Amino acid sequence: MDTYLINFCPTGAVNGKDQSPHLPITVDEIIEDCRQALVLGAHLLHLHARDQEGQQSSDPGIYRELIEGVRALPGGSEAVVCVTTTGRAQSDPKTRAAVLGLTGHAQPDMASLTLSSLNFMQQASVNAPQTIEYLAASMKEAGIKPELEVFDLGMLNMVHVLIKKGLIEPPFYINLLLGNIATAQTHLHHVAALMADLPNEAVVCVGGLGRFQQHAHLLGLMYADGVRVGLEDNLHWQGKPVSNAQLIETVIAQAKLLGKVPESPNRARLRVLGAG
Repeated sequence: MDTYLINFCPTGAVNGKDQSPHLPITVDEIIEDCRQALVLGAHLLHLHARDQEGQQSSDPGIYRELIEGVRALPGGSEAVVCVTTTGRAQSDPKTRAAVLGLTGHAQPDMASLTLSSLNFMQQASVNAPQTIEYLAASMKEAGIKPELEVFDLGMLNMVHVLIKKGLIEPPFYINLLLGNIATAQTHLHHVAALMADLPNEAVVCVGGLGRFQQHAHLLGLMYADGVRVGLEDNLHWQGKPVSNAQLIETVIAQAKLLGKVPESPNRARLRVLGAG
């Protein structure tokens, strides 16, 4: 049977408990949702840290707690652990890169790298070219694989720029994120244009924002290597607040209809991180 990857994103930088009671905010809540995701077959864990007020944090100490906590879970040592360097709550590149300094058992396998500035519904994510290159170089120096966040064709061109500059190396893990108000949508011609411009040795998961998540997952299962799923991108299912586990279960149900099964953990690590 064909296999697929699950990139699990339990919580993001913006929403809170007032938007969804299921959204994990504390370290313990995020770790618990990661535990459930691993049981269901998740391969990548994309982590955002929150401070005591529930706000997005760049504090490496909180990330250390998160990473060590998820790696202590059953199956956690096999999962690919990714941390965010998001520009939505913090623009200073050195602050965003602070988490890349973690070492030992707390060192992340991957870190997110958004490849341009963009507008969301109520907020901008600012990523200057110099910031992108600084973060990419910092990840390379630390031995951390970038999780390349692509919202439109221009961002995919930035992937090729970084390759030419020697700042990123294969395999290139890419999230195609669809349905945002100012970027690519879940239309087949949008997806076809993005897929046609992928670099060689790309590994691609597809995610959808809000109501576009289910459509995006079908596209990821049919035309790419897997899906990105979680409450970071979508808080509802069929008009009601939903848990992270329920969102993953919808992906599994879709995949079964297509005759697909989750990739094995070891094979997933190899595909995403490479042999090195």
